[in-house]
Amino acid sequence: MKIWIIKIGSSLIAKADLPINIKNIQKWAGQIDKLRDYGISVVLVSSGAISAGVQKLNWQKRPHRVHKLQAAAAVGQTALIQNYESVFYDKYKIRTAQILLTHQDLSNRKSYLNAKRTIQTLLDFNVMPIINENDTVATSEIRFGDNDTLAALSANLLQAEKLIIMTDQDGLFDDNPQNNPNAKLIKTADANDKNLLKYATGRGSEFSTGGMMTKITAATKAANSGCMTIICNGNNETALLDIYNNKQVGTTLKADKKQKNAFKVFIKNNLKAQGKIILDSGAIEVITKSGKSLLPVGVLQATGDFQRGDLVVCCDEKNTEIACGLINYNIDDTRKIIGRISSEIEKHLGYIAENELIHRDNMSLI
Repeated sequence: MKIWIIKIGSSLIAKADLPINIKNIQKWAGQIDKLRDYGISVVLVSSGAISAGVQKLNWQKRPHRVHKLQAAAAVGQTALIQNYESVFYDKYKIRTAQILLTHQDLSNRKSYLNAKRTIQTLLDFNVMPIINENDTVATSEIRFGDNDTLAALSANLLQAEKLIIMTDQDGLFDDNPQNNPNAKLIKTADANDKNLLKYATGRGSEFSTGGMMTKITAATKAANSGCMTIICNGNNETALLDIYNNKQVGTTLKADKKQKNAFKVFIKNNLKAQGKIILDSGAIEVITKSGKSLLPVGVLQATGDFQRGDLVVCCDEKNTEIACGLINYNIDDTRKIIGRISSEIEKHLGYIAENELIHRDNMSLI
């Protein structure tokens, strides 16, 4: 099954002073109907609930207080899904399903796998899932922060072939095209090319939380599971079909074709780090070049408030992130065995959980 994740930016679907953009939904529905005929399973990740809610409530501008944002999301999400279902089913007989997620849902391994099974079952029944962040209940601690990130994690979850981020821009440029008419479109690049970040400016519009920075970051996350990302203009009436036909559209951010271990992708992209450990040069060489586990003898310092099984980031002495992984000891015990050989762990702790601080199977390089 070939799966495409299509992320719809809020500026394309809803603005506070305008009704939901039915014409755009109709435009996408026609293309998606053809993609399904070609054997592509489509999952939408749609922004716009808050903007639609602001419009429905007749507010003049997007509020800042969390409870008002959540109220707007509750009103707007209903309107958003009703419009999607109306267009997709009435004309193309494509059933849609609403899925609302928080970061907490995808950072817990059990709920992560449940979400995966549910979405795959919907696809098996030819239902098109429409995913959005559950803004009504999400707080800062459990938010994705933007739907670009949610789309990338959905691509990881479903091992999608392509992540298509549709926005009101033609793609990623080497300068801000609104200020520089000579700015050039970057047609293709490696998703992990750190030089791309210097081209990302701005944080988005009043009614969105993302800018090009979040899209590049999302592409990097999607690439971890071998998923290509394409940033394109959602107002283009043939963009999705052009992509299917391998025509040049927007900016293509390529991924390593080699599929990475699914659990390591989950660790790297879905969990939030609870601490940091600093490694010496020997430990860095062992985990990066030899692919071995991290032993306490190679650790110089530990910070944070982590428990056994939490995610921690491994850095060099200049604070450059090298890897991340699930640690076998809490912060207090980790500090007691820093610099010790594994045979001395029990002597200093009174017990031994594991010989490794982080096992290689629970570690992902950055």
